Amino acid sequence: MVYVTPEFIEVSTPHSNYGMKGSMALFNNPIMHLTPEQQQVCALDFDYIKRRLVLTTHNFHRDAMINAIQCMIIDFFDFHASLYGNEKITSQYADLMERFMALLERGDYRRNREVGYYADKLFVTPKYLSEVCKKVSGFPANYWINRYTVLDISRQLRNRKNTLTSLSDLYNFSSPAYFSHYVQKYLGIKPTDFRE
Repeated sequence: MVYVTPEFIEVSTPHSNYGMKGSMALFNNPIMHLTPEQQQVCALDFDYIKRRLVLTTHNFHRDAMINAIQCMIIDFFDFHASLYGNEKITSQYADLMERFMALLERGDYRRNREVGYYADKLFVTPKYLSEVCKKVSGFPANYWINRYTVLDISRQLRNRKNTLTSLSDLYNFSSPAYFSHYVQKYLGIKPTDFRE
């Protein structure tokens, strides 16, 4: 296993539009079944990272680590492309998707779950935003909004100090009953049952 901080991943990710498609697919399904040859490449990447990590006296240690992580990411892109195809994504689509994801990452889904809100922020139509999301990730914009919301809600529900009323307010639902309905729809279980 390799743990890399989000900041280090940011500087290590290759400047490739495939990165957006690959990262979206890995976010949605983080498990890839690798061939024995791909497993060997992955093991070599991990070994290279491990060897580079201990060379702290290297004058260009940070750059060497960025290179090692970048090689691993490029290999992951290659694994993904060989499994799912290497459809090209325009830089315009990748840029729009990155800006959309940035809004979700900062937590806008807690107050806004309408595609129109994000489209307005990104200066595009809701239809265009959903089409781009579908082209890049295979899923429309509302899927990603709900995905971020549901993951966050499930984390918040694990904390028993959070009441359903406070969570309903946090996520800008009109009532605790509507919040419960949303949770049951997307998690398949009532919030109270989820905690048990």
